Amino acid sequence: MALRARALYDFRSENPGEISLREHEVLSLCSEQDIEGWLEGVNSRGDRGLFPASYVQVIRAPEPGPPADGGPGVPARYANVPPGGFEPLPVAPPAAFQPLLQPQAPPGSFQPSGAGFPYGGGALQPSPQQQLYGGGYQASQGSDDDWDDEWDDSSTVADEPGALGSGAYPDLDGSSSAGGGAAGRYRLSTRSDLSLGSRGGSAPPQHPASGAKSSATVSRNLNRFSTFVKSGGEAFVLGEASGFVKDGDKLCVVLGPYGPEWQENPYPFQCTIDDPTKQTKFKGMKSYISYKLVPTHTQVPVHRRYKHFDWLYARLAEKFPVISVPHLPEKQATGRFEEDFISKRRKGLIWWMNHMASHPVLAQCDVFQHFLTCPSSTDEKAWKQGKRKAEKDEMVGANFFLTLSTPPAAALDLQEVESKIDGFKSFTKKMDDSALQLNHTANEFARKQVTGFKKEYQKVGQSFRGLSQAFELDQQAFSVGLNQAIAFTGDAYDAIGELFAEQPRQDLDPVMDLLALYQGHLANFPDIIHVQKGALTKVKESRRHVEEGKMEVQKADGIQDRCNTISFATLAEIHHFHQIRVRDFKSQMQHFLQQQIIFFQKVTQKLEEALHKYDSV
Repeated sequence: MALRARALYDFRSENPGEISLREHEVLSLCSEQDIEGWLEGVNSRGDRGLFPASYVQVIRAPEPGPPADGGPGVPARYANVPPGGFEPLPVAPPAAFQPLLQPQAPPGSFQPSGAGFPYGGGALQPSPQQQLYGGGYQASQGSDDDWDDEWDDSSTVADEPGALGSGAYPDLDGSSSAGGGAAGRYRLSTRSDLSLGSRGGSAPPQHPASGAKSSATVSRNLNRFSTFVKSGGEAFVLGEASGFVKDGDKLCVVLGPYGPEWQENPYPFQCTIDDPTKQTKFKGMKSYISYKLVPTHTQVPVHRRYKHFDWLYARLAEKFPVISVPHLPEKQATGRFEEDFISKRRKGLIWWMNHMASHPVLAQCDVFQHFLTCPSSTDEKAWKQGKRKAEKDEMVGANFFLTLSTPPAAALDLQEVESKIDGFKSFTKKMDDSALQLNHTANEFARKQVTGFKKEYQKVGQSFRGLSQAFELDQQAFSVGLNQAIAFTGDAYDAIGELFAEQPRQDLDPVMDLLALYQGHLANFPDIIHVQKGALTKVKESRRHVEEGKMEVQKADGIQDRCNTISFATLAEIHHFHQIRVRDFKSQMQHFLQQQIIFFQKVTQKLEEALHKYDSV
């Protein structure tokens, strides 16, 4: 007899490969063995896929016996009802459900495997890049820069000695140390603060006995693709983070005159990007553009391709869930070697590097410094060693939050924090709308200048020259000066038309480049805010349990302290965003107006030259 299960609760599928369930519905199971808290089966509508194991109860087949009353006359609609009818169902849905979260697992590590799994163990597994920030990030595609050269090899993180989960903690120089005895390393753990019971998520929901002190647990987010879950924020707040933190990994939040802010970089620097050069390999079969980077703190040039930037972005976006990593310039499938595209990409990379070097945290992190300082073309071994170390970084996910060093929690009021976050959320929405509108207006105005204005001014110039040619038919000596002056006026309008066509490169294009960069920042903040909001929700839930006498005050305080850590980091990132926003838009608006003044001075000069031609008539 086929295995069957009965749905205890409604479940709505939200991702490919899942199926929805209705309460009391009977399903056919492909296997009774769950896959990390999920079962595979077919529902009553014939849909096949995955569903939470804790949402169903397996129906055990009865021993063979005589047919029930009614025999063959039993209506088909009751054919799936087991003998004896349905058992009583629990009143409340499960209080906690965690199908995927495992100790120290990187975000989005859902990799089902095992016999009978129809999707080959990978059909439902988004890549790490695809899971970043709600799936907004796209990994490098073959249409831009392929990963087929000596910069990378076929080995994976799991193949390397001391890979994540092996118990070793690699240092920057490639060595590894096991345990917590190394100098400058501190074992930090939040697991003792909260008892969460089983992590597997496949057991039926447990209901605490009434009045039992500290028997309640803070519920888990049912959406396993939530940014709060993927970032490790939920695991950290619930007290599951545990790892070794080196002194160099610590990220400090301090109280400034306007509230929490990141501790300043004691060694600020800048980086130039110049000399984009077309390079070839494989005897000319593969071409790419190489950019020369020169950091001011080393003055040693390094050469990077776009795919190197792309790799760095992926690492940073994975490691820093509460920091807005600026988006890279967009990829392009065709025309990658055209001069205009190369120039535009270089300008975008300059803006990107400027924001990276300006961030107190991003500028100092190991992987960014490795990117800036390791000469991959001359020291391939050192480059690969640093690259693999970054890919095996254990201070990601829930463990990342262990690296945060914050001021005393008494400096934060949760209601005030929530008000500030809500205010910033409204600000980003309004700024995003206005940036989109300004970008559309500037783009439309630039298009009119390049085509419409140029054409109209040249039509005026042509008309003036036509009048001059008509006057020349008079052939009077005293009218020669006038004819030449009118012809010069026509030429002046032609030149003004050309000035209009060239002007957007000087003023409007830089404004649109800045808007594009900030639209990327604004797209990052909903997920950053979601992490903080998720932590705040857990605090409110723990407080409710304390008021109901179901949780100890000490455990609830631990949740609130960890929420404060996330809040400090979020407010520090918001403060940094406003700082660079004021700096960038001040500089860009000054540049825009200066270029506008220069433009109209050129127009005025052309008109004055034409005017003076009439003085001698």
